[in-house]
Amino acid sequence: MTVLAGASTGRRVGYAFRPPASLTIVCLLVALVGTALIALTMGAAGIPLARLPASLGLWTDAAPAPTLARDQLVVWSIRIPRIAAAAMIGALLAASGAIMQGLFRNPLADPALVGVSSGGALAAAAAIVFTDSQMGQSLRFMQHQLLPIAAFVGSLATTIILYSIASRSGRTSIAIFLLAGIAIAATANAGIGLLVFIADDRQLRDITFWMLGSLSGATWPKAATLAPVLGCAAIACFWIARGLDVLVLGEAEAFHSGVDVERLKRISIVLVSAMTGVAVSVCGVIGFVGIVVPHLLRLVIGPAHRLLLPASMLLGAVLLVGADTMARTIVAPAEMPIGILTAAVGAPFFLGMLLRQRGLVSL
Repeated sequence: MTVLAGASTGRRVGYAFRPPASLTIVCLLVALVGTALIALTMGAAGIPLARLPASLGLWTDAAPAPTLARDQLVVWSIRIPRIAAAAMIGALLAASGAIMQGLFRNPLADPALVGVSSGGALAAAAAIVFTDSQMGQSLRFMQHQLLPIAAFVGSLATTIILYSIASRSGRTSIAIFLLAGIAIAATANAGIGLLVFIADDRQLRDITFWMLGSLSGATWPKAATLAPVLGCAAIACFWIARGLDVLVLGEAEAFHSGVDVERLKRISIVLVSAMTGVAVSVCGVIGFVGIVVPHLLRLVIGPAHRLLLPASMLLGAVLLVGADTMARTIVAPAEMPIGILTAAVGAPFFLGMLLRQRGLVSL
């Protein structure tokens, strides 16, 4: 709880100056637009910046017709839906981490770290393997919706199990929550290992895709699936922000301040499950976005969720669009799984945060 209070109230921030929140939001919007433009131009099929307006259809006299046709095909059929999906997934994962950290008043809470993402991936892997079974054949009519639904149900079940284990007599034990999350994540990973063992070659390839995380399968229909979830999540985040701020003081204090604590918990749990499950269903398991982004923003704009949640969405979008651009360019024409990149950045950050809280380093 000591850790929580320090992180949540910002007493350990140590920054004398904080830019206005509006300036931070504007800077994040500019960064998102700039990152998206860079992502449009980079890749196995490079598109120079001078040809980008023509590729977007703004004018058509900047390149020969065959080149222009290729650029427009790459931009509109591959890169724009992929960038849109990456931005929305980054926003969902970052906001999920911020909500979980506020709900459990612990800076270590993250959908991936405590097994919510693993639960969604286990359910999605089970759907991949058992779709070909006799029982799965009866669900062929909903094959496009099966993975998102399975991932959502898996994430929701994992979150409910975590909450049930950690809560006793109306109080939530943070230590039990984290330990239970680690155990459930290990159990889910064991289940995925079993599914990998019994899967055929095609199923094994699909499961590997889920576990490493990739946006190579992002299409317009998948981006369209994410859009209403992100819209509803943004509205819900705005609605629960005040409750999360008051909850920092403690559940009793929040109750006496007029917050229906139990309803706030239920809404937050369902919200995090939906956001994480839908994100996992599109791109697989991408860790550390939910834990890194809120911490970076607390150093800049403070802990108030009214600003932290929308800013987390924007920075999460910037981070994942940038990471996806790197994933498909640094080893082009091959593509590196994006989960490797986020783990390579997030894991040292996570370790640094632990060392900072132990007073071993000053960041």
